[in-house]
Amino acid sequence: MPDLSHPLLLAQNATTTNAIINHYATSSQFTTLANYEGSAILQRDDEDAEKLQRGIDIAKQKGVIDPKFVPEEYITVDVLGKSPEEVADDILMTVRSSTSNNEDNKDGAKGGVVVLCGLSGTGKGTTVATLKHKLETDQGKQVVCWSNGNIFRSVTLLAATWCELHPDESEGGDITKALTKENLNSFINMLSFGKFKDDKYDTRICGLGLDYLVSEVQNTELKAPKVSKNIPTVAEVTQGEVILFAAEAIRQMGEDGIFVLLEGREQTVNYVRTPLRFTLTLSDMSLIGKRRAAQRLAAGVLGCVGEGASVEEIEKALDGQLEMMVKEATSA
Repeated sequence: MPDLSHPLLLAQNATTTNAIINHYATSSQFTTLANYEGSAILQRDDEDAEKLQRGIDIAKQKGVIDPKFVPEEYITVDVLGKSPEEVADDILMTVRSSTSNNEDNKDGAKGGVVVLCGLSGTGKGTTVATLKHKLETDQGKQVVCWSNGNIFRSVTLLAATWCELHPDESEGGDITKALTKENLNSFINMLSFGKFKDDKYDTRICGLGLDYLVSEVQNTELKAPKVSKNIPTVAEVTQGEVILFAAEAIRQMGEDGIFVLLEGREQTVNYVRTPLRFTLTLSDMSLIGKRRAAQRLAAGVLGCVGEGASVEEIEKALDGQLEMMVKEATSA
């Protein structure tokens, strides 16, 4: 294992966390912190899953999504003991096999859709970033990492704008008054996906006096307070509509030769048709907490040691951070 140097901490990657986990392999304090972090992650995952399922159930009740829909089978990838590069290579082996067996892909022009699921802490984000790099660098593919977040924000912006245009009906801006079945259908129809500028795919918001491209307002209008504070309320009742919009957008890009990487929870990504579906797992679940604990320790130490800090100084700072975090965890 590499020394706990400042450059290693600064990298904040899998090598960093593995080095810290190895350093504290026999530490009871680190085990305490890791258990606390692991339990918190699993609890949040369960709570998020329950909220998401409520939204999916609402969509099924409204008839927006088919309650009998069956997705393609997921391929399980155990990431225990593997680097992000090794995990990505495992996935790409299946991708290459699938595309080479697809008669429509003989000319190599087709793209594809890769779906990635898994509990928090299994490395989904890192794996997506590694896949993107390998597909672009090694295979010369055009890659898009899709997120439903901006679509939820777009619908929320339309709902908030409707409230502004209808102060009486919205009773002074109550966002729930905008979320009727008719309004939601109207809001979704105000969104379109395609190539609108510079031959690049984008989502257009056009209605209620608005005319935006999401790529141009994702860090401004779509992050305004009137949007951010209302996203949870809107998202709960628009899961189905957003899922179907995203599925169609992803289908378009895949058929246009783009590789789309989609990370998310099974309840939502189930509705995107692709045989390339993967679930990341850890056969040693304790590693989820250990990874999060190591990440927190690395970030904490970076805030209190300088570039020229020695290994001994860094180890001392790590011990101090660990003691402080364990006290916080056990007193919570």
